Amino acid sequence: MSDHTINLKEFQLHEGDTGSAPYQVALLTQRIHHITDHLNIHSKDFSSRRGLLKLVSMRRKHLDYIKGKSEDRYKQIIQSLGLRR
Repeated sequence: MSDHTINLKEFQLHEGDTGSAPYQVALLTQRIHHITDHLNIHSKDFSSRRGLLKLVSMRRKHLDYIKGKSEDRYKQIIQSLGLRR
């Protein structure tokens, strides 16, 4: 298993922030990494695969929202999470 720890506090806009789009993207990325590791072991777990696709779609929507608001913030989040695009 690979280690994909993400410091979620970096993405909080203020103390106690759990709902902002950057925080949600970081949280979804962490969950996506976890499920991907699970699927590498359990390749026939199609329920988890469907959940993974839903999470990726949700993350994409959040990223599109951030990109519409601020291109610089979008690029910063993409780079700090190591996402392609």
